[in-house]
Amino acid sequence: MYLKRIVITVLLLGVLGGGIFVYYVYSAFFSPNTAFENKEAFVYIPSGADMADLKEQLEPLLKDFSAFQSVAERKQYRIKGGKYILRKDMSNNDIVNTLRSANTPVMVSFNNQESLQALAGRISTQIEADSTSLLEVFRDSQFLKERNLTPETSLGLYIPNTYEFFWNTSALDFRNRMEKEYDRFWNKDRMARAKDLGMDREEVITLASIVQKESAKVDERPRVAGVYLNRLRRGMALQADPTVIFALKRKLNNWDTIIRRVLYRDLTIDSPYNTYRYAGLPPGPIAMPDISAIDAVLNAEEHDYYYFVADVENFGYHKFAEDLVQHNRNKQQYVRWINSQNINR
Repeated sequence: MYLKRIVITVLLLGVLGGGIFVYYVYSAFFSPNTAFENKEAFVYIPSGADMADLKEQLEPLLKDFSAFQSVAERKQYRIKGGKYILRKDMSNNDIVNTLRSANTPVMVSFNNQESLQALAGRISTQIEADSTSLLEVFRDSQFLKERNLTPETSLGLYIPNTYEFFWNTSALDFRNRMEKEYDRFWNKDRMARAKDLGMDREEVITLASIVQKESAKVDERPRVAGVYLNRLRRGMALQADPTVIFALKRKLNNWDTIIRRVLYRDLTIDSPYNTYRYAGLPPGPIAMPDISAIDAVLNAEEHDYYYFVADVENFGYHKFAEDLVQHNRNKQQYVRWINSQNINR
């Protein structure tokens, strides 16, 4: 009788212990372990991170990091860099599965950058790669040589748009992706249009950068492009004020300076970007043209205009002229207006 009681007691303790173990395992794996109140939280795990790095990221978001770590070890989780989304009331099992296989893409956007430095700075705020590593691969001389690019034309390789990347994309992977996007952008139709203009891709992009700086109105850009193409065909200087502004900024090494009015003395600056002094296109783009500006050049309006000036009666647009007499009349109206606004620089 006594032995029977011992057996029953042992069995009951075993069942109780097993129940406690099952409850512990269930709680560790399947009970909610998030500590944030929002619907979701973002986790950015750097490339090459270890458990200490992961703890720094996760500990503020979890009720019990040790419980998570225990489950992660049992599931043989290997830390992977990337952006991950944790949702409120996730269990440790769900969190591990998310961190293992749910690297979430980010949307990377850029436009209107005036230099590779500015582009690198812009991209570095959106992916893991820092601006220094990005600029290094952008400027790589061997790469530029292979692409038949120069330091002046290299900015044109990056077609502004919104692209999907993983957050942990390296600088080299970013550049390689942009190279593919550039080649995809320059399809047979665009290449044929460039050939009809007697221009290569880099020349189209350089002219497009001037067109974009001249007019913020997308619907007017084909007409502006037509003016510059008319001038190039006739061998006239482009005389584009935005190129003078670029030359001044380049000379001052101050890309943040604001120049609202080009003065006559500015037209004498000795720079290959000064299209008042040097005929033809400048050595490279004066900014990153967007797709609408590039296509405006490729689909430029055919007309007999050779001149244009800002239209003070329709701000944002321009008045176009076929000859210098008509242009000077338009220009007088603009000069009177800008003087009345006391815009001296």
